[in-house]
Amino acid sequence: MTTELLFHNDATLATCEATVLAAGPDAIVLDRTVFYAQAGGQPGDTGRLALPDGTEIAITDTVKGEGGAILHRVAAGTILPDPGARVIATLDWDRRFRLMRMHTALHLLCSLIPGAAVTGGAIGDGKGRLDFDLPEAPDKARLNEALAALIEEDHPVGTVWITEAELDANPGLVRTLSVKPPRGTGLVRLVRIGHEATPIDLQPCGGTHVASTREVGRVTVAKVENKGRQNRRIALVLEG
Repeated sequence: MTTELLFHNDATLATCEATVLAAGPDAIVLDRTVFYAQAGGQPGDTGRLALPDGTEIAITDTVKGEGGAILHRVAAGTILPDPGARVIATLDWDRRFRLMRMHTALHLLCSLIPGAAVTGGAIGDGKGRLDFDLPEAPDKARLNEALAALIEEDHPVGTVWITEAELDANPGLVRTLSVKPPRGTGLVRLVRIGHEATPIDLQPCGGTHVASTREVGRVTVAKVENKGRQNRRIALVLEG
């Protein structure tokens, strides 16, 4: 039971028609979805499913299930649709867009600290962080200035698919130590910021992103903290 991931090709889709494949006490599985399932530090989407009779079902979270299924979580006691029912799935778009802005901002931050492994991270609604394997903390003012410049330059953000063999031949593409690219399909999705010939950032990522850096908007480095002998935590917040 596999769910088609529409956001992999177009993260701006806020709604789609879908068919219910299965429905249980706490989750609904659709044949296709715009809802991102929690992974790689990015939270699962929230929103609603609308049935033809006007009934709406609140989706409280989205997570991965077995065999490629995406589980759309519902509250206990929710009246569930029957398998085969047609629904319209709609995201809580404002929340998703903030998550997309933050996720792209964290990729930009990563580009400003080349060569350092990412030891951890989290993406939240309006805030996020990355932990880097660094002997010394980077300068907060310099990071803020550099991030603002990259955002204002309005670099394109897109995706590239490569084979697992190509990834194995280029291990430097993987910056994260705590999250490994999913394998098993033969292909790996990369997110690229900047143009193909001169990318600012290029690394495996299954998450959702804005289409250009200017869409990130204003973002600020809120904290640079020491979290161990070689661990530096950098926290970002969205402004507006």
